[in-house]
Amino acid sequence: MNRESIVSYCMDKRGAREDYPFGPEPLVMKVGAKMFALVSGSDPVHISLKCDPDTAIMLRQEFEAVKPGYHLNKAHWNTVVVDGSVPEKDLCWMIDHSYALVLKSMPKRERLAFEEEAK
Repeated sequence: MNRESIVSYCMDKRGAREDYPFGPEPLVMKVGAKMFALVSGSDPVHISLKCDPDTAIMLRQEFEAVKPGYHLNKAHWNTVVVDGSVPEKDLCWMIDHSYALVLKSMPKRERLAFEEEAK
């Protein structure tokens, strides 16, 4: 996956939007007010994703390109170097997992608004 396909995949999530709260880099993907992905660089792309702590450790052991989150809570975030070593289906799963965790952490009213939007 390249930067454009990663951003496109993230934007396909209901309620997803782009933001630049830290300047021109990184591109922050949010649902509501919460971040679910930070995308930086282009060759290679780096994407930081929220992750269940136990799963985060497992992914770091499985893939050399998955590291503790850069400038983020290392227990809850991974940074993936998109260099082709992580299969696309696994990277998409990581993005989906991050989005789901963030959506699940929202107050019920806000979460339901995004679910209604998808109908």
